[in-house]
Amino acid sequence: MRTLLKMAISGIALLGATSMGHAASWDMPTPYPDKTFHTQNIAAFAKDVATASKGKLTIKLHTAGSLFKHKEIKGAVRGGQVPIGEFFMGLLANENPAFGIDTQPFLATNYKDAAKLWAAQRPAVEKLLDKQGLMVLFSVPWPGQSLYTKKDINTVDDLKGLKFRTYNPTLEKFVKHAGAAPTQVQVPDIPQAFATGRVEAMITSPSTGANSKAWDYVTVYTDIQAWVPKNVVVMNKKAFRRLDKDVQDAVLASAKKAETRGWEMSKAEAATKTAILKKNGIKIVTPSAPLMDGLKAIGAKMMADWKKKAGKEGEAILAAYAK
Repeated sequence: MRTLLKMAISGIALLGATSMGHAASWDMPTPYPDKTFHTQNIAAFAKDVATASKGKLTIKLHTAGSLFKHKEIKGAVRGGQVPIGEFFMGLLANENPAFGIDTQPFLATNYKDAAKLWAAQRPAVEKLLDKQGLMVLFSVPWPGQSLYTKKDINTVDDLKGLKFRTYNPTLEKFVKHAGAAPTQVQVPDIPQAFATGRVEAMITSPSTGANSKAWDYVTVYTDIQAWVPKNVVVMNKKAFRRLDKDVQDAVLASAKKAETRGWEMSKAEAATKTAILKKNGIKIVTPSAPLMDGLKAIGAKMMADWKKKAGKEGEAILAAYAK
């Protein structure tokens, strides 16, 4: 049934993309639930597109991986099954290191540095995705990623042997360096993974922690602020070119507005959701110096590996970031 639904939507997407003399409706898969601020920002983006295009283009969201699973979304947009979609950019780190630089531990750990890093990273990301028939519309960061556990963590050694939730290749490497056991778990499955013992710890944002009611399965939030990763919204280039010029302009203007709004939403989200964690009984802990020293040592090893793999392209990104 799900496969038939995807085929039907794919056909509708292609039809809509070629008939812009009339109003078109596009299906857009996103990986996160409705209450996630990324999803809320995209819902506002969809409204802006409908308004700015004067109803020529409407975007229907399919949230929480209901149409395509998270790892399938980029391929679905690339293949024309849907014209537009959102995904976590770090998922593509194995394709090319440039996609995963924002998940390198302790490179950019606040919003100011994250914005500088995106400015440095974006040209490389756009070039890579352009070769795949995709265009970047906008990118929005998560709040800084911190550590959730069932016990106090004072040194890296305290992480050894823990079953650790991961969500992208870079985090998996980080977890292995720490001596923990990585397990891939997507956001909607986090509560069940903890409840069944598949995982015992995770590094994620206060947004994901609060939205998944982390207080039901962990007790400590250690505020390590390891990195500020981003989601990206991409569009199929062929679908974009089929749009009338005024509709293209409406999409691009709405995307620019969504990026600005999304960054501000993320900043507000960090404070609000951390307060919710505390209110519901999670202990908010400032990390010890030995823990941070150990984690940053892992980060330094990973950055050295990243530089080797990224080559001249990576050097260019880091040089632009350092300016």
